[in-house]
Amino acid sequence: MTILKIPFLKAHGAKNDFLLTSAADLPRPADLPTAAPLAELARAICDRHTGIGADGWLHVSPGGEGADGEIRLFNADGSVAEISGNGTRCAAAFLVYQGLPGPDVRIRTGAGVKHLRLLERTGLHFRFEMNMGAPEIRSQHFNLPLSSGPRDVTLVWVGNPQCAVPVENFDFDWRKMGAEIESNPNFPDRTNVSFFRARDRHAL
Repeated sequence: MTILKIPFLKAHGAKNDFLLTSAADLPRPADLPTAAPLAELARAICDRHTGIGADGWLHVSPGGEGADGEIRLFNADGSVAEISGNGTRCAAAFLVYQGLPGPDVRIRTGAGVKHLRLLERTGLHFRFEMNMGAPEIRSQHFNLPLSSGPRDVTLVWVGNPQCAVPVENFDFDWRKMGAEIESNPNFPDRTNVSFFRARDRHAL
């Protein structure tokens, strides 16, 4: 039996929670059992019943030229994601907590370097604004086949894939539909899913 001790800090952005570990504290490949690569470790420690529990595991390393830090994000299922806006803000808080002076923080992600500004800090509570970049609409009207019938959705790229689904109301099992859309064959690397209702021309 191999026992691994991996330091971590747990944080959340809008209740999207993450475990954060400095890359220097990650186990070396030689210390990992052959059946336990980092993806498998991510699944184990993010499990909410048998592990610590989190939506993802962030590895934070020095950023090098042009960035204060760099992150690699494992989802709870062990897959690697390009970016999470909430996770990146957690990583910025992690860096400031470790001594980065701020208020400007630049973090290299799988979707490029993102710029954040620390607006307020009270103890362990941080408030950041973040420039995610301009969203790119990949398809304004995409006919997505679902078990309940085809659905007109909009495909957006903000450094990671997003599927925006217009609805009249939220009186349906949107968790079930969201899970079906996330793993739809049209998204081989999965997608984020948002259901939205337009209230008027200026509000969703």
